[in-house]
Amino acid sequence: MTPPAQPDIATAPASTSASQLAALLQGVGIAQLNQMGWIRVTGEDRARWLNGMVTNSILPLGPGEGNYNFVLSVQGRIQGDATIFATTEAFLMETALPRVPDLIALLDRFIIMDDVELADTTGTQSGLLVAGPKSASLLAQIGLSTENLPSIAMRTVSWASADVTIIHAHSPLIPRFELWADDATTTKLLEALQNSGAAPCEPESLEWLRILEGTPLYGTDIRDRELPQETAQTRALHFAKGCYLGQEIVERIRSRGNVHRTFSAFRLEGDLPPAGTMLEADGKPVGELTSVAAIPLPGDRSAIAQLALGYIRREALDRHTTLVYSGGAAVPVSLPFSTAAPSSEWPTSESSERV
Repeated sequence: MTPPAQPDIATAPASTSASQLAALLQGVGIAQLNQMGWIRVTGEDRARWLNGMVTNSILPLGPGEGNYNFVLSVQGRIQGDATIFATTEAFLMETALPRVPDLIALLDRFIIMDDVELADTTGTQSGLLVAGPKSASLLAQIGLSTENLPSIAMRTVSWASADVTIIHAHSPLIPRFELWADDATTTKLLEALQNSGAAPCEPESLEWLRILEGTPLYGTDIRDRELPQETAQTRALHFAKGCYLGQEIVERIRSRGNVHRTFSAFRLEGDLPPAGTMLEADGKPVGELTSVAAIPLPGDRSAIAQLALGYIRREALDRHTTLVYSGGAAVPVSLPFSTAAPSSEWPTSESSERV
């Protein structure tokens, strides 16, 4: 699927990934959302049917409200994730653009005698990410109020004689919002945001922010072999909603107490390894690094935090066993990563060439 055409965000020549990350963590950063797709679910049976397809409870959602979900196989393995929003006429599923065709094909197999229709509505609007501690005030400055908009919720307002949908997105580290509108309105929004001081951000700085937040990415940190509880994303699970696809496995894991491995974050001491590097303890494999980065935290450009996301066996985590990989050691830390820690607490690189 070809992403919809969107207005270009012009990045100033002096802008670097490090300065973009500083803007995201301390001010406001903006970026195109051209890797996000949408599935529209309609029909009289949509609420009951969709509730039986996903891991969270969507039945209580009122218009504009949303929550995060996994879509599982019958064996309980994660096939995709989506944030689902309710409207008066439909449910809207926001997911990674490459997953849209496969999710529609998977879900369509379970429409038997139900009055349900699935439609790929990607490309009908353009999206912008607006993120950072000053994002709400900047949006208010250009006439888009986020006041009283709770997390994981959307509302549509009029701006420049056009409809703009504002989403208050999941934000474990900094506030983040999404703006969705037609292409012409998106162009005007871009100009207004940049004129108000928002910094255009590119994929590298956004990836650094994702790792700092500890948000797993489907296809990178979450694969189709992972079980829901292994990802530590409890926000995607509801244990009192009744039956749904893959629910038997999820409930079996819950009743037994836990899973053998869990998603975690790590400080890396030593060489920066590639993603996919295995972790060992006492000469035995106990984990895997799925996302790895050397991140320049604001405040000290000479210090680069070497951080990773990945999986670790619970017994190794619980016993505080020394974790090693070829070229260094990994120290489990809590999420989200603290960006306020003194630079002396982070493993650093002598060179900033990685940035």
